[in-house]
Formats: sequence, C-alpha cells, structure tokens
Amino acid sequence: MNKRISLSAFYKKNILEAGCDEAGRGCLAGPVVAAAVILPNDFKNDILNDSKQLSEKNRDKLRLIIEEEAIDWAIGIVDNDVIDQINILNASILAMHKAIDQLKIKPEHLIIDGNRFKAYQDIPHQCIIKGDAKYLSIAAASVLAKTHRDEIMKKLDREFPNYFWAKNKGYPTKQHRIAIAEHGISKYHRKSYKLLDKQLSINF
Repeated sequence: MNKRISLSAFYKKNILEAGCDEAGRGCLAGPVVAAAVILPNDFKNDILNDSKQLSEKNRDKLRLIIEEEAIDWAIGIVDNDVIDQINILNASILAMHKAIDQLKIKPEHLIIDGNRFKAYQDIPHQCIIKGDAKYLSIAAASVLAKTHRDEIMKKLDREFPNYFWAKNKGYPTKQHRIAIAEHGISKYHRKSYKLLDKQLSINF
C-alpha cells in the first residue's frame, strides 16, 4: 500500500488560485473534459488525491464535496470532431480555457497539471508535472473532470451500447478495440487516433 502524501493547498498563497486538469486524452472516443477549481483557504480532505488513484465510489463522493465547498468550479468540454481537427494537446488546452471561461470568479493565478499550456488572457500560470498528486485544487479538478466525463460516456453508451463505454469510458481496452473491429466506428470515435490494432484486425 502506498504511503499517503499530503497535498499542498496552494502554489501561491493569499491569492485566488485555480487548479486545472483534464480527463480523456488517451480515449478512442468521446470528448476531452477539463475542470477548473478554486478552493477555499481552509479546504481539507483526507481522501482527495489524483483521480486515477481513487476508486469510482470515492471520486463520486468527492465530486459532491468539491462542488459544494469550492469557492468556484467549472467544466469545459471539447468534442471528438474538434480533437480530430486541432489534435488532442490543443483540444485539452482549449477544454481548460473553456472551463476557466465558465468560472464566475476570475482567478489571479492558474496551476495546470502537466507541462504544456497556452496563456489564458492576462492570468499568470504555472505548469506542474503530476500536479494532480501535489496540489489540492488540481486534484479536485482531476476528480471533477473525470466524473463529469464518465457521466457523458455513460450517456453515450446508451446510444451506442456495442462499445461498452459505460464500463471502459472510451479508453482503448481490448474489449473496446474488438467492438470497433466487429461494428466499425461510431460518430463519437476520434478518427485521428489509431482505433484498431493490426493484431485485432487479423484475429477478429
């Protein structure tokens, strides 16, 4: 069992700082979803961590807490057609910009998970590799991005049940790739991605 590491509250103290993260970069289908979260100075939570380290049950529980206790939070969504047009890196940054756009309170500083970002208006920012495991607001953004995206994929699964998106959320599982080999692609698949392994096309 990994030892729990305490996350830092802020990169810069005493200013309104928003953490930003996205979910769905590696998926074969569906949108990329980003979140921006501004947490209060006294926010504490012993469970909150990088969403990838959390169970679905804990993510869902944390989503309610974050949405209730955050000073402000917002979601940005970029669909698969735009991902195909501008590539996933640009789409991920655009989704973060869209999330920041939706904030009712303008942050004074941004901390971004990862190492790539394009400046948003005149707000200074800092990119932080593995920031979702280091800072509470980025971890909170990762939870909101992941849970909102999972919700979208469950809805899309009802439209296209053959791809098992309620289970795989659009990620390139073997089951998902087999379904693509058997049924072709849907309107939600990312055509710029490698959707089918050569091995699968031979075997299936």
